[in-house]
Amino acid sequence: MKLSKDTRPLGVTDKESAQLIAEALPWIKNITGKTIVIKYGGAAMVDPKLRAAVMDDIVLLKTVGANPVIVHGGGKDITLAMQQVDIPVEFYEGQRVTTDEGMEVVRTILAGKVNQELVRSLNRHGNIAVGVSGIDGGTVIAEPDNEHLGRVGHIKRINASLLQDLIDADYIPIIASVAIGNDGGYCNINADVMAGEIAAAVGATKILFLTDVDGLYLDFDNKDSLVSQLATGEARDLIDGGTLSSGMIPKLQSCVHALEGGVRSAYIVNGTIPHAILLELLTLSGVGTAVYAEESDAESAHAPLGNFAAKLLENK
Repeated sequence: MKLSKDTRPLGVTDKESAQLIAEALPWIKNITGKTIVIKYGGAAMVDPKLRAAVMDDIVLLKTVGANPVIVHGGGKDITLAMQQVDIPVEFYEGQRVTTDEGMEVVRTILAGKVNQELVRSLNRHGNIAVGVSGIDGGTVIAEPDNEHLGRVGHIKRINASLLQDLIDADYIPIIASVAIGNDGGYCNINADVMAGEIAAAVGATKILFLTDVDGLYLDFDNKDSLVSQLATGEARDLIDGGTLSSGMIPKLQSCVHALEGGVRSAYIVNGTIPHAILLELLTLSGVGTAVYAEESDAESAHAPLGNFAAKLLENK
């Protein structure tokens, strides 16, 4: 005789689990066959348990027929590697100063260490992930355009054919935020910016930015100022207003760029909430900030948290 082990989340009944699956059906149909870009970073990348939860979410999206594409940075690993070889760690206007020497560290860490670790994590579920960078196939062409930042690049062109080939072959591309420079060198690219550009280039339906905060705050020191949803025009006004935190500006700019490029909805989501991707995409309950185009019917608008989603958050 073998006794079964109850593996349900704490406080979730079988009836509630079945109800969640049933309620998720319209949302699953909405993403089946669609490309979804996920910018992966922050604590969700560093913490092993959170990383495992993110990988599980991405595999589930793939299993129900979506086409996930992951774009990642790796700031903490880069900082540690630079310190180990005595390269100064400097930032200018919120971006990492990247000398020629520093660029070699950035490229090694992003395209080598971090990218391959993510590929390995995802491929525990089967050989479904392929690691690339903007260098491969000349996918991302950039130009260094700020003397204070060195090899930090401004994207000039996306050649998405390699990525589309991988998607069509049923792989999940995991893309390191490094580009080939139009001068033949390498460029360090802000991962938020790169994710937005790639989402537009591959015709993604949605883009998610995983971060360490609950979404967009009008005033970061005032937790009551969290924005649930906004349109691109409102997002532009906030960017131009100069009141946002420096780390949020490239995320919001990338949301706007992706939407202007044809992406239907963009989300800034707290990646420290386990299964935040599923809560955002497969339930009516949003856990972050949704940005949508003015002409949209705001189908991305967030409703108050449902009972099951609230229970998940209580048990995080």
